Amino acid sequence: MSANNSSGEQCLALSGGRTLAYEEAGNTSSKTVLLYLHGSFTVGDASKTSPVLLRKNIHFITPTLPGWGNTSPPPPSTSYNDCLISDMTTLLSHHYPDSNGHDIKLYIAGGSFGTAPTQILYGAPYDKFPFGRCIAGVLLMGALSPFRYHKDYAKCMTWGNYIGVGPVRFYVPFNLIGRLMKSVLARQFATIEGAEKFLRENLFDKMDQAERERFKRWSEERGRALGETERGMAENLVKSVSKSWVGFMLMPPILHSDWGFRPDELDEEHSRPHVLITTNKDDHLTPPAYAHYLAANYKNVRIKDIDGGHLGILYYIDDVWAEFLADEQ
Repeated sequence: MSANNSSGEQCLALSGGRTLAYEEAGNTSSKTVLLYLHGSFTVGDASKTSPVLLRKNIHFITPTLPGWGNTSPPPPSTSYNDCLISDMTTLLSHHYPDSNGHDIKLYIAGGSFGTAPTQILYGAPYDKFPFGRCIAGVLLMGALSPFRYHKDYAKCMTWGNYIGVGPVRFYVPFNLIGRLMKSVLARQFATIEGAEKFLRENLFDKMDQAERERFKRWSEERGRALGETERGMAENLVKSVSKSWVGFMLMPPILHSDWGFRPDELDEEHSRPHVLITTNKDDHLTPPAYAHYLAANYKNVRIKDIDGGHLGILYYIDDVWAEFLADEQ
């Protein structure tokens, strides 16, 4: 199949009556695959796939993570790691049933919270995730470090993150902080207008003047109308919690859990793929200290510092994709 834009969300039936939602774009027959894992309060969305990816012979797949949007939460008896690995194995096997985890070239990437599941896949045992042997590169944008091993992770947190995903929420029993946050956020996220207001107040309005001008130029270069990006993000936000808040409630346990390995003890075979980490200099949600921790502990790593806050990656994403996929034509 020739390169094409996304055909919209698809749903894959999983064992136990669960469902995995995903979107795809590019050359869906290509055996060069880019698996992108999204951040919090959004879903897998290939509707505005970078032209860099569409020009390359790549099959772009972006699933919705467990507990978000139309993807079912993990079964009660299954750990998040095992659920994620099983879901991604099923998804890739669905598209490449004859590969047996050998004859595709796999790139994995994640943004913000999505960098945690991306790293879980990166270090997953090959007997659980046979496609791990196919990984050629790992891209972590706005990376999060494993809090279990990064002992200074809380020192660079905002108060909001300290309470929302840091020590306060993790150690207060019965997930009381999460329940309280959910009750407040659910009212805001009941409508697209409320979600858009939340995004403006917490992301867009926090840009300094230089970044506001950069965002305006970026929007004009892509022919996006005023407010189009904010509206699209708000629509995905509302969709992400329309069926369940499990994804949100699982965030602190995932970030504080054992991802299955220590970054500084990853074996040579798993360390074979190149790792590109990007960090935004003024990002207070995923601070640069997390990226630099990972760069100091993973092997075969390059780190790329980018101007701007949490949304700064938007303005450089085409360049980042081109650098990450430099070996692909």
